[in-house]
Amino acid sequence: MAAICVFCASSSTLDQKWLDLATRTGAELAARGHRLVSGGGCVGMMGAVADGARSGGAHTLGVIPQSLVDLEVADLSSDELIVTIDMGARKNIMIERSDAFITLPGGLGTLDELFEVWTTATLDLHTKPIIILDPDGFYDGLLRWLDQLADTAFVRSAALGQIMIAKSIGAALDEIEERLGTGRPEA
Repeated sequence: MAAICVFCASSSTLDQKWLDLATRTGAELAARGHRLVSGGGCVGMMGAVADGARSGGAHTLGVIPQSLVDLEVADLSSDELIVTIDMGARKNIMIERSDAFITLPGGLGTLDELFEVWTTATLDLHTKPIIILDPDGFYDGLLRWLDQLADTAFVRSAALGQIMIAKSIGAALDEIEERLGTGRPEA
């Protein structure tokens, strides 16, 4: 099955609904037989998605820069943990080792990761599915702004078509499986 990279918040002071979304995302990813690629942190939604994936038996790959390991936030329970020199190297490895990307709610780091994979897709450096999982309208303002950028030609309309907005975990994974030509594993 697919190696799915999940971008999300690593803040440890989030509302429980976001942590629950991350846990459910990891668990559903595992239930469908996929592997998780994450930012290698053990806190916030990042830790929750990894815990959810592991609870269902998924293989987890964490990619984390040494500076965050030094802060003692590395997910030492990862099946595989790659420590990089910096954030740029982290993103490059995450892109390389992933078949698809799901972005959950998050802040600047999450947006940086989303825009990196999206930009590289618009430059035809990869054709991997990019999904924004947005069950509660978290990204509505951003998406309106991006539409306005397309209206003014700062963003090509075709670029907007390279991401999909999913309102449920199931819809996000269905889209990835359809685009990658993988099906749900037989029960």
